[in-house]
Amino acid sequence: MAHTITGKKKLLGRIRRIQGQASALERAVDGETDCLDVLQQIAAIRGAVNGLMAEVMEGHLREHLGSPQLDEHTRQAETETLTKVIRAYLR
Repeated sequence: MAHTITGKKKLLGRIRRIQGQASALERAVDGETDCLDVLQQIAAIRGAVNGLMAEVMEGHLREHLGSPQLDEHTRQAETETLTKVIRAYLR
């Protein structure tokens, strides 16, 4: 997980922004905000989560699966695990 440690500050910043967006969504629903504004906030959160997922996934691919020290058996196992995560995410 070296890539999540070295990029920890940036990732935490993204996560905190997502938390802020989720809080704003909760306030919007609680305050009976217009549904179009609520939908826009949901879309913004989804985009932010997708961006976070893409960044962590790219780091994983580059640092783990792309590592020249990885033997073929381990690479296959890592690929299978990542595939399961991606499938779960896309559901």
